[in-house]
Amino acid sequence: MTLSRKNKTILIDQEAASALELLKAGLLYPVTKLMNQQESQEVLETGLIDSKSFPFPFILSPSGEKNEEVISTLEVGDEITILCQNKEFAILKVEETFKINPKDRVKHIYGTDDLSHPGVKRTLKRMGCWAICGEFTLIDKSSNKNLQIIQKAKKLIDAKNITSIFLAANPLHRAHERLIRQSVDTSDLLVIFLLKPYDNTDLAYNIRKESLEFFINNFLPKNRVVIVPIENSYIFAGFNELIIDVIVAKNHGCNNLIIGSNHAGLGMFYDCNSNKSIIDKVIGIDINIHIENEYVYCNECTTLVSKESCPHGQHHQISYKADSILELLKLGILPPTILVRKEISAFLLSKLFPDRFQNLEKLYYDLLPVEGILTEHTEQDFYLELIKLHQTTSLT
Repeated sequence: MTLSRKNKTILIDQEAASALELLKAGLLYPVTKLMNQQESQEVLETGLIDSKSFPFPFILSPSGEKNEEVISTLEVGDEITILCQNKEFAILKVEETFKINPKDRVKHIYGTDDLSHPGVKRTLKRMGCWAICGEFTLIDKSSNKNLQIIQKAKKLIDAKNITSIFLAANPLHRAHERLIRQSVDTSDLLVIFLLKPYDNTDLAYNIRKESLEFFINNFLPKNRVVIVPIENSYIFAGFNELIIDVIVAKNHGCNNLIIGSNHAGLGMFYDCNSNKSIIDKVIGIDINIHIENEYVYCNECTTLVSKESCPHGQHHQISYKADSILELLKLGILPPTILVRKEISAFLLSKLFPDRFQNLEKLYYDLLPVEGILTEHTEQDFYLELIKLHQTTSLT
């Protein structure tokens, strides 16, 4: 192999690097390599690779004038160095270069090329007009840590039936908890793929992970749930998201995938006198896909219920909308405990508003019952005790 410092170079972002790492680890099978122009066209026409589902061509087409200038001048057999964050990421031997239409590409991914769609606009900015394919070798050949985490968890309890959920937990709420519990009930091991996006989120990945770990460690059987981060790149976006979820879950060794009936990517449609969804387009991937009913809080049943089992109308039901619950937290408002577990709310507010109170100890002793012993309290402690006051009923 030619020394990388003598090669021409192209620059990719972390999102593209993440997708290439998944490919090299075998986690996007049936895709095993960057596609050439003919293979890309076949996928567009059939949605299949080797009789197995894959929703769109897997290609590398980085944006930027320098990238396009380099790619357009490459010849078959040339070796190039792929850089990510100005570090050598991979060496690629050129098989083919070809022009693409970025607008057509985003339409295949998102189902639209409308610039008002945030995913479309962001992806177009990072996509060029030239694609490159060929065998590539990663500079850092370390094995995939997610696979190691899952294999260790399986071996620990000799798990055979492995269920998976893709979850943002932004924030973790009661309906998430119910879905997780039901998944644990029906499997030996539950793998939660916790989405780790590249754009800014209101709750950082580490905060969401810590709140999820708290629930798992304190309210679920030991060693039955494992969390693995999944880089939420553009390939997981759009109306084909669930097909990629199925492929990634299967390649991580999972037998089952659980999704909610209100999942944005489920996409119900009518065909041949029957209702179908994107799941009906999954071909050749040996995994069981379970669609769980939407959960709501019913003020007549006074508990968390499935919409299918609750006899009361929608006007009695409170939906678990993560964006609306997050809006309360961003405003510094404690969500009701029917929406979010009090320990989770207290933790999240203490992270969103650090050092919020000018005199925390005075507030604590003025507003809350104490045992007379002077001890130091955290903001998280204060929120927990404040929630208890919200739950008193004699004056309401």
